[in-house]
Amino acid sequence: MTTIAVLGAGKIGESLLTGLLKAGRAPAELLFTERFATRAAELTKTYGITHVDVAAAVQRADVIVVAVKPQDIEPLLDEMAPNLPSGKLVVSLCAGLPTKLFERRLPEGTAVVRVMPNTPMLVGEAMSAISGGAHASDADLELVEELLGSVGKVARVPESQQDAVTALSGSGPAYFFYLVEAMIDAGILLGIPRATAADLIVQSAVGAAAMLREGGGHPVMLREAVTSPAGTTIAGIRELEKHGVRAALIDAIEAARDRSVELGAAHDDHD
Repeated sequence: MTTIAVLGAGKIGESLLTGLLKAGRAPAELLFTERFATRAAELTKTYGITHVDVAAAVQRADVIVVAVKPQDIEPLLDEMAPNLPSGKLVVSLCAGLPTKLFERRLPEGTAVVRVMPNTPMLVGEAMSAISGGAHASDADLELVEELLGSVGKVARVPESQQDAVTALSGSGPAYFFYLVEAMIDAGILLGIPRATAADLIVQSAVGAAAMLREGGGHPVMLREAVTSPAGTTIAGIRELEKHGVRAALIDAIEAARDRSVELGAAHDDHD
């Protein structure tokens, strides 16, 4: 039995725990840490999972999943380092933080796998990209793929691409939400009630995503299939191009990549 501890039971941490339970993991195989006693009690009551402190988590678990915000990593590593036995696998879900940060601060030889998940983990539809650190084996990566497969899809990427992944799929859902919000506002402007506009756009988004995933067509081909000569769609697309929406999205993703690099650099003082 592989025991898994999730350090930080926020939305992503809780989503991973629920996904592991749905995938057949027993509550006895799972542990979690949480700063707030009320929330810890709530999670234990809801899922039957044991709440422990950081020292107990890293000592008892085979796999330690770090799911805290990047700004909280330094004090957490201070707690982990003196208590972490050799042979444990550390999985980081912290945006922007490189594996070498964990390798530098934790006992020598600690296997670390860096993961960039995204918030659709909340509904079992995450896109997670994983990269192994200097001491992570193929077996470690396969185990992480199995764990994260319970809450969505998983891809392996070189760690050098993780900042780009963070910008693309890590932040990606926010861009979709932004576009959906704007389209709902447009529907209201055109006289459609908000609830109806939301239903129209959300289902259109779900259907379009299903066509992309299941149909296997290129986005250009799918878009062209909707775009009739001199029709309504091409009139709308002309406006999107006129206002530089494509260029703005590319710039936004580049800016998010740059911010991810900054987050990692902020913890890179000793390298």
